[in-house]
Amino acid sequence: MNPILLAAATETLGTKIDEVFKAFDLWVFHFFGSMQCGFLTAVAKVFTTFGDEAFVIPMAILGIVLCFFKKTRKYGFALIFAIAIGTIVTNVVVKPMALRVRPYNTLQSNAEYWGWYVGVGQLSESDYSFPSGHTTAAFEMGISMFLCFMSEKKKKIAWIFPCIAICTMGSRVYLMVHYATDVLCGLVVGTCAGVIAFFLSKLVCKIFEKVKFLDAIDCDKLFKKCDKEDKHPYKWNKAIICVAILALFCAAFIPSLSEGGADVIRCAYNQEYDCQNEARLDDEKYPAIDGKRYCKIHWKQLSGEDE
Repeated sequence: MNPILLAAATETLGTKIDEVFKAFDLWVFHFFGSMQCGFLTAVAKVFTTFGDEAFVIPMAILGIVLCFFKKTRKYGFALIFAIAIGTIVTNVVVKPMALRVRPYNTLQSNAEYWGWYVGVGQLSESDYSFPSGHTTAAFEMGISMFLCFMSEKKKKIAWIFPCIAICTMGSRVYLMVHYATDVLCGLVVGTCAGVIAFFLSKLVCKIFEKVKFLDAIDCDKLFKKCDKEDKHPYKWNKAIICVAILALFCAAFIPSLSEGGADVIRCAYNQEYDCQNEARLDDEKYPAIDGKRYCKIHWKQLSGEDE
């Protein structure tokens, strides 16, 4: 198919989603907007970090590290597969197909929504809206870890992960950067990715058990040496993993405190709407066009890269 005709066909998909689910999406925005307060906004910003790229990428790296420990190999592979599957489906397949514009761009004429958006800090993203990448990430990691812990009958710990994912999903709508339909699709994609990743992880671990030199890979011996009494051989690596996750979260969360606001340099695009996406600054891939800075989406359109 002609690329231009294909673009025209797919471009209407996001608009159709807007039209079909307009009443539902606005109702959910009203539900979250009516409960806005400083405390809930702070809580939402905490939970939204669990789906942020700055947290997810280091978690994928952590997953690779966990693969080198026999005791945690299942968790490591589950994380890696979940993140890979969810990222490909959301960012490579669905978003480029739907091309749904962010609500803070399409609902600028809605004074009620705009008041809520400004009230929570005017956060902005640089990509399309459908499905929610943050929600996908939270559920792909949450469900994969949930299944891993449930398989070991650690139910109390297991339920923490889907609860965090649900809160992350809600935070995206509360912060007015996603429609409810965006996060619901992210939930479906993330859940499917997590389930598939769990079973792939089990399969890979079985392969490791059957191949002697692979099964022999286990860095836990280094940690056992730290435990003189050797009564709790895995207490050190568990503690280090917890500290590592906390450090990764803090590293992702602290920069997010300064995100959004009126001082953020926004995309210069102002045709159908005044684009509120954050402009790409200090990025050699997206140089200024006629002295103006654009977000990733509109830079590609104006530079002709999408053609």
